[in-house]
Amino acid sequence: MSFSDIEPMEVEFTVYRMDCYACEVDSLIDWRKAKLYLTPYQSEINQSALKYGIDPAYVRAVIHAESHFNYQAISKQGAQGLMQLMPATALELGVKNSFSAQQNIIGGVKHLSRLLKKYNGDNKLASAAYNAGEGAVKRYGGIPPYKETQVYVERVGILHKRYGRFSYHNNQ
Repeated sequence: MSFSDIEPMEVEFTVYRMDCYACEVDSLIDWRKAKLYLTPYQSEINQSALKYGIDPAYVRAVIHAESHFNYQAISKQGAQGLMQLMPATALELGVKNSFSAQQNIIGGVKHLSRLLKKYNGDNKLASAAYNAGEGAVKRYGGIPPYKETQVYVERVGILHKRYGRFSYHNNQ
């Protein structure tokens, strides 16, 4: 196995690196109509959301935005798995294998829960901190003026609202 940022010629290959799905500033995706993923990882999302007291639709929106439900996703910054946890953050959250969907979701939900508590339930600030870091949110006193973070927060909000139209609590 080898890894490269250059597409090989005349060889079968798989792309595993993936940047934040919802961060692309010039995305042509209509986030109000994009396909939703209602069933993948349903049990893991519901159990973690219940354990940490957050809305499973919000968790699903973050996973959709971060990795498009690709448990093998790796960003160019090194974030890994469904919820795109940085290795140091994953360790802090007790995640031993970021490519284990279950561990990644538990760690990511734990992190989101902590951010929501810190920002008094403000999903926009929690999303901004999840994307740009808590330091950036503190430095700017709110959503940082980074275009990538601004579109990410908007798109997570759209996805959250759309996923929120479905009930996940009764479908474990």
